[in-house]
Amino acid sequence: MTVIAVPGSKSVTARALFLAAAAEGVTTLRRPLVSDDTEGFAEALTVLGYAVERAPEEWRITGRPQGPASASAEVYARDAATAARFLPALAAAGHGDFRFDASAQMRRRPVAPLTEALRTLGVDLAYEGESGHLPLRIAASGIDGGEIELDASLSSQFLTALLLAAPLTAEGLRIRVTGIVSVPYVEITLAMMRAFGVEVVREGDTFVVPSATYQARDYPIEPDASTASYVFAAAALSGRTATVPGLGSGALQGDLAFVDVLRRMGAEVETTADATTVTGTGRLSGVTVNMRDISDTMPTLAAIAPFADGPVRIEDVYNTRVKECDRLDACAQNLRAQGIRVETGRDWIEIHPGTPKPVEIACHADHRIAMSFSVAALRTPGTTLDDPGCVKKTFPGFHGFFADLRRTWDV
Repeated sequence: MTVIAVPGSKSVTARALFLAAAAEGVTTLRRPLVSDDTEGFAEALTVLGYAVERAPEEWRITGRPQGPASASAEVYARDAATAARFLPALAAAGHGDFRFDASAQMRRRPVAPLTEALRTLGVDLAYEGESGHLPLRIAASGIDGGEIELDASLSSQFLTALLLAAPLTAEGLRIRVTGIVSVPYVEITLAMMRAFGVEVVREGDTFVVPSATYQARDYPIEPDASTASYVFAAAALSGRTATVPGLGSGALQGDLAFVDVLRRMGAEVETTADATTVTGTGRLSGVTVNMRDISDTMPTLAAIAPFADGPVRIEDVYNTRVKECDRLDACAQNLRAQGIRVETGRDWIEIHPGTPKPVEIACHADHRIAMSFSVAALRTPGTTLDDPGCVKKTFPGFHGFFADLRRTWDV
């Protein structure tokens, strides 16, 4: 058995940074993820006027429930969707003039469901380029609150942004949601809001959030379950055993359910209160699986799917087409380049068994494509990546980490 320490969760770190900035007092985040996305989020908070102190194992944030200290700011979100989507809601609840921009990749990704909801709530904002996309300007004068309807079919991040900002409004919010995806990420948000002192009530498809003040706290960041999917997939693929501590039965992140997919395919899985272990059994069975709620792990499964003994069909993952790249097409393109038969539809992909050829993987500047096909390369020596550096978004040390794992397992 190999015990493997996985870096902190990107999703939890981003939410914790928002909550700490909005809270009364000084919050300490223990073992936050240090990556391009999270550092970009922290730097954006600094630009907005929040005090952020970063040490290797802990970050300290002095909160301002009244909103950003800066009267005006130019915020650059890099490639980070969490920063690009969460921070406009935080700034809108304060007072000042704020401009938000991001990388060319992030500019292509939508923000309209959030920004149009903010407009409905009376927020004065304007797009500087394509409607519904960054860059945008916000003339913030606080948010009264009230009732809002939100289409969350493209990303749960739009709902999370409104939920996180809702206690900062004068009256609170009632958010009626349609078409929600990635529900476990919303559950992370609700649990973390509760940890910082605000309870959200769900009434069917409506979330009711009071006007309230978050309270600072000492908050440990659990390991990233999406990153752990690469470790678990590698164990299942190579017939080894891997244990990830810190991701047990009480974990916040829904992506830990990826191990249930591996179990259905033939791997042995054990989950205790504080760890999860996956053991490869030497076989992987074909499977049909709905990955709507764990869509960030879709590329992980797609990359290893050719090694199953039957077709692997992944369904209900349209939202992966509007991530860092169109992940359905990116996976299909790379698998076909490897000589694997693949079919795709609007929201599904089906991958047939085969022996992948070593090729240069087209990463499309997407960290998850790079890391997923690196796992599959355990069985396809000679595989290379056209953009290995794109992993810096969530796991800058991935290649060294994975090389160490291969040496430990002698694969």
